[in-house]
Amino acid sequence: MRRAVCPGSFDPVTNGHVDVITRAAALYDELVVAVLVNPGKAGLFDVDERMELLRRAVEACPNVTVTSFSGLLVDWCRSHDVPVIVKGLRAVGDFEYELQMAQMNRELAGIETLFVPTAPQVGHLSSSLVKQIARFGGDVSSLVPRAVNDRLVARFTEGEQS
Repeated sequence: MRRAVCPGSFDPVTNGHVDVITRAAALYDELVVAVLVNPGKAGLFDVDERMELLRRAVEACPNVTVTSFSGLLVDWCRSHDVPVIVKGLRAVGDFEYELQMAQMNRELAGIETLFVPTAPQVGHLSSSLVKQIARFGGDVSSLVPRAVNDRLVARFTEGEQS
């Protein structure tokens, strides 16, 4: 069985993430989407919310599962017998950073990395930009899955009322 993992913070998941996940899922028998647990960094959504939103965003892909991890990704890969990491690339800057990580992951654990360039129509998306636009009342409905948009609107509407 061909297995891979697509890691990230997904705070929140965007249509760019969904593009990469959907395309990678077509290449593997099983694709695990793994949400990074970073106790030192407070996200807009907690890990359970991010996992729920991811599951809803990829429910059309039956071979995709969603989980979380902490620590080194290569350690998680070894303990779950996953030989490939899938990373989405938006820009040249992404490639430089991700190439260095891929080389280190191969050196540390023999884990390969597959780079999937985002589709042009979603290549500009990032979770931080989406949050910033939503925080100031901008419409992000075309940038994120519907459940994410609903949650962002609710989160920032609640914040205004407090």
